[in-house]
Amino acid sequence: MSAPIPASAWNMTDQKAASVLIVDDSVVVRTVLERIIVADPRFEVAHKTSTAEQALAFLERERVDVVLLDVEMPGQSGLAALPAILKAGRGARVIILSGNCEEGSASAVEALALGAGDILSKPGRGSFGEQFSEALLSRIARIVNPTVPTPVSTGPIRLRPFQSGRPLGCLGVGASTGGIHALGQLFGGITEPLGVPILLTQHLPPSFISFFATQLARMTRLPVKVAEQGDILKADHVYIAPGGANLECRRSRTGHVVVALTTDRAPSGSLPAVDPMFAAMARAYGPEAGAIVLTGMGRDGTAGGQQIVEEGGWIVAQDEQSSVVWGMPGSIARGGLASALLQPQDIMSFIAKRITVTA
Repeated sequence: MSAPIPASAWNMTDQKAASVLIVDDSVVVRTVLERIIVADPRFEVAHKTSTAEQALAFLERERVDVVLLDVEMPGQSGLAALPAILKAGRGARVIILSGNCEEGSASAVEALALGAGDILSKPGRGSFGEQFSEALLSRIARIVNPTVPTPVSTGPIRLRPFQSGRPLGCLGVGASTGGIHALGQLFGGITEPLGVPILLTQHLPPSFISFFATQLARMTRLPVKVAEQGDILKADHVYIAPGGANLECRRSRTGHVVVALTTDRAPSGSLPAVDPMFAAMARAYGPEAGAIVLTGMGRDGTAGGQQIVEEGGWIVAQDEQSSVVWGMPGSIARGGLASALLQPQDIMSFIAKRITVTA
């Protein structure tokens, strides 16, 4: 789900060692994980525990940066305890590390929807080799220090005016790390239909998409489907970018706007990517394109968002406080492209009060 961050990119003069809480019922696994983590000067193990209940008790007393959380444990399972751990962690990022919650599985999507920042499959005993060590350290580095590979400009953030009565023909939503949880809040904030099609790109591998679509359908009363080539976009339908393809759109000869799937990788390297979706919306809808950028690493969405704004459209971004990673929405904000910075649950009502539907 993520590319490695080289140790050389981590500025050790400015960055203290990130603290990690290990929660796993196997003493062997806890010992192996500790050895992997402490061998890297970027990280330290704050505590090891065998149950979710013990982890919660520790988090009530101490703060950590990352929690490595197993799923199958005596007493309360990791998934059942995840919301409480996130609350007790006061900003700690949670990486699900379990052999029973593989990437692409229904439980993995559920974990992401509940607020986990990442998922990593745990190998069987005796299989903790170099490849796993590198993957684990990469995940921890990326979730703790997400802005290293994609720095954005600093300075005061200026919001663009968002006047009432703005036309809207299509709404695009882009998200990455922490996005599934944010999407639940976003769609939960819909009090009445917007009257326009909604295009959605969430950074996920192909194996996640079917489970993600099922999970998203539970979050909203709107019809949800994985987009297919040639689909005619319908009002108040949600179209999800399929794994391994960008979700774009174009106007047909009949005047309908239809789905156009492409496989070219965007500069961000993601596939699917938010940039081509936003760019296609700008071409198809012009000033009637609106966009939302939720939590995620990197800057995907900024280039395409720039085209939406240049065509007269608008963008609302998730605020920093509620984001798991303020990379994508932060880039939109610092680039002067955002008309509002809001928590996900407040975005839809904000938009609904200020638009005129044209679809």
